[in-house]
Amino acid sequence: MHIRGDDAQLVVGGRLDVRSAADARTVLHSALDEGDGDLVLDLSELDSWDATGLGVIMGAHRKAGRAGRRLVLRGVPPQMQRLLVATRLHRILAIEGGIAAECLPRL
Repeated sequence: MHIRGDDAQLVVGGRLDVRSAADARTVLHSALDEGDGDLVLDLSELDSWDATGLGVIMGAHRKAGRAGRRLVLRGVPPQMQRLLVATRLHRILAIEGGIAAECLPRL
């Protein structure tokens, strides 16, 4: 996993999983502590995430809210959009551009 950027925008790449969660949490929390306004998390280079990685995202979302900031996800790959829909987290998280229609459940 790699994360690059600043306190306004971070790009996450590779795998966000149990092995990289601690490092990712540290970087995200530092960015939230140091900046103000929205923190954009660009996931377009992310290959995969597991439940631990998703927990890191949710923890950063909660920390942002407590700091009066907003965590905004950008470039969420389709397979990860489907997971956000399945867990209903797409209703909680700010996702730039929303969820693709093919990832939403059919009525």
